[in-house]
Amino acid sequence: MGFFTDTSVCIGCKACEVACKEWNAVPEDGLEFTGMSYDNTQGLGADTWRHVAFIEQDKPVGDADSGVRWLMASDVCKHCTHAACLDVCPTGSLFRTEFGTVVVQEDVCNGCGYCVPACPYGVIDQREEDGRVWKCTLCYDRIGDGLEPACAKACPTDSIQYGPLDELRERAAERVGRLHDMGVEDARLYGHDPRDGVGGDGAFFLLLDEPEVYGLPPDPVVTTRDLPSMWRRAGVAAAALAAGAAALFAVHGRPGGGR
Repeated sequence: MGFFTDTSVCIGCKACEVACKEWNAVPEDGLEFTGMSYDNTQGLGADTWRHVAFIEQDKPVGDADSGVRWLMASDVCKHCTHAACLDVCPTGSLFRTEFGTVVVQEDVCNGCGYCVPACPYGVIDQREEDGRVWKCTLCYDRIGDGLEPACAKACPTDSIQYGPLDELRERAAERVGRLHDMGVEDARLYGHDPRDGVGGDGAFFLLLDEPEVYGLPPDPVVTTRDLPSMWRRAGVAAAALAAGAAALFAVHGRPGGGR
């Protein structure tokens, strides 16, 4: 199960942010304007599990010669198929659910913070009060009872859609095709491909510009990709060291004793 977020119909109402906070009892996080945008929540964090970005572009819309285009997009944890946060968690606080999503058990988290730099999207974050990590759970408690996640339920334009990933990917491809037919040539999908660097995202997006415009990495790769080869090399080195020590012992005998 997962999310398909169609940014082409997002109106920036932030109903998803409010619904997420209300259902999950996420603390208020300042709501201060940055001076760079009308956005007042700035980005994803321990106290912002859904974030609607406001991106202003000096770009004409439609047949106009000049003007401003607003890109609005509701960002969230990507629930990666190959999740580095799971790989590095030493306590089992992070786990893969029966729905394929990634959830944090805050009562098991020890605040080590290893998962924070491991995330290729910069999603997971620690709270200053106690150091534990928090992020979107894809409303694990709601979907377990057959309900929609709170953000999808609250979205008035169906920009956020929830369901089986295969169905969402098919629906998303059809939507991109319709937009291309309408002349929206920049429409593209992001995070939908199981062959990408994270094995595909459980939350993917239809974008109207390059991923970097939305603050998304253009080619995300699971940061623990090279761990198996690193452990293999470490094992070979350890074996060589042990063999050398054994050979030295065989030649010189036990330290302090004779042969």
